[in-house]
Amino acid sequence: MTKKQEQKSPLGDLGADGKHFDILATDPSSSARAGTLHLPHGDIETPIFMPVGTAGTVKAVHQQELKDQVGAQIILGNTYHLYLRPGTDVIKAAGGLHKFNNWDRPILTDSGGYQVYSLSQQRKIKEEGVKFRSHIDGSLHVFTPEFAIDIQRLIGADIIMAFDECTPYPCDEKYATRSMHMTHRWLDRCITRFNETEGAYGYDQILAPIVQGSTYSHLRKQSAEFIASRDMPINAIGGLSVGEPDEEMYSMTSVVCAILPKEKPRYLMGVGTPANILESISLGIDMFDCVLPTRNARHGLLYTSRGIVHIRNKKWQQCHEPIDPLSPSSTSREHSLAYLRHLVISGEPLGAMISSLQNLSFYLQLVRDARTHILDGTFSMWKAALLPTLTQSA
Repeated sequence: MTKKQEQKSPLGDLGADGKHFDILATDPSSSARAGTLHLPHGDIETPIFMPVGTAGTVKAVHQQELKDQVGAQIILGNTYHLYLRPGTDVIKAAGGLHKFNNWDRPILTDSGGYQVYSLSQQRKIKEEGVKFRSHIDGSLHVFTPEFAIDIQRLIGADIIMAFDECTPYPCDEKYATRSMHMTHRWLDRCITRFNETEGAYGYDQILAPIVQGSTYSHLRKQSAEFIASRDMPINAIGGLSVGEPDEEMYSMTSVVCAILPKEKPRYLMGVGTPANILESISLGIDMFDCVLPTRNARHGLLYTSRGIVHIRNKKWQQCHEPIDPLSPSSTSREHSLAYLRHLVISGEPLGAMISSLQNLSFYLQLVRDARTHILDGTFSMWKAALLPTLTQSA
């Protein structure tokens, strides 16, 4: 192997045992596992939840708070949005997204494939790729698998995602089949481009393929087998949490996890509620992301140790107890429910900031606790006892 070939390795930084992912324990009563994922900007303890920072920032939360109060180990950025604004020329000049947003821990970037789903009224799909009309100024842009890799190389995330189509729910079986095969062809083009190029900032990146197939189990099996055959360091499951019932999501996740290699981390994209996360961990999922904690926070819905709090409800107007006395966030322990309600009702930006800190802290503490109980061999018992609180209104 030449020196140049060594520099182009897709494997990134490895652990002491020469692997990306070390499984430390599995739950005796489920498929849950606790592990360590080795990445160029640090190790990740799994199961893990990744706060979503679509445009290079997690809405209403400063990077230092993400570290000190939330305990975030990795955040997610979106290729499509970062490409449009501020643009890859700005990010490249800064030395990559880590330097641009002053985040020295791992980052994962979505390829833009989700926008194939979410911007369905503003795009056209062809074999070559997808033509988007910008939601900012209406300008036309074409994303191909190769271009998605090139952009993510310039953004500089530790984990970059293959370009795919996320199908809607419900989805016609014929359409789901055609879409899945196109996603597979796009994946091979992504892998080729990835192997032809190098990271821009002196460290390697990891490319993750995505299983598709809608809610058709035979398609999910076929896609999982195809993705597994490509032997990439991380495998993702997409096209779920797009409106299907939870039981459908769990069923498809179970089908895929039975096929994807056990020795590699599994990433369930866009999921979900705290209950969704615990159920999916029990099925063998290691990584999650979702806009729910921050989006719901901005609308006054809080996840707390006492249950779900709708902070706009008048019942909290005179409640001077801490927002969540058990929260890892000092902000939630120091401020009252009554004060937070006042901020939210008044439209003060601080209300969204405190609410977002609470929800993200709750999510990260949830996966930390899950990890602890997997290591202890008590995960299934703990999950069963906790689920009622996760779904009840306080």
